[in-house]
Amino acid sequence: MEISEKISDEMNSTEISNKPSIQGAAKAVKRERSFKLSLPTLVSGVNAQGQEFKEKTHITSISSQNALFLLKSKVLIGTPLLLSLDVPKTLILENRLSLQLSGEVILVKHGTDGIKKQLVALQLNRSFKIHPKYSAS
Repeated sequence: MEISEKISDEMNSTEISNKPSIQGAAKAVKRERSFKLSLPTLVSGVNAQGQEFKEKTHITSISSQNALFLLKSKVLIGTPLLLSLDVPKTLILENRLSLQLSGEVILVKHGTDGIKKQLVALQLNRSFKIHPKYSAS
């Protein structure tokens, strides 16, 4: 199992409540569904040196609360980032879409085994924007 899959699995289990019920039952734990996919993504924000950056990458895993991807740009935990995902045309989707998400970096794992990119986990905000992307003909 590769490192992004391990982290994705860890991110998927989230607590619903940290308070026991009146009967003293154990905490309820909800398992959130995450999708392992590879969508072209443009990440923008401010790097660890305080400079604005834009970098093309691919989302490796996404759920309603988190996104996982690799970055060459060094970012710090707590950094807000904007993601622009390219959703391809499918049998159901008549046109390509651009999905814009934002969130805060919650995990940074520096590459090992000669990988120069870092694995970044982003906790997503609830707001998003969807725009159609028309092909230039």
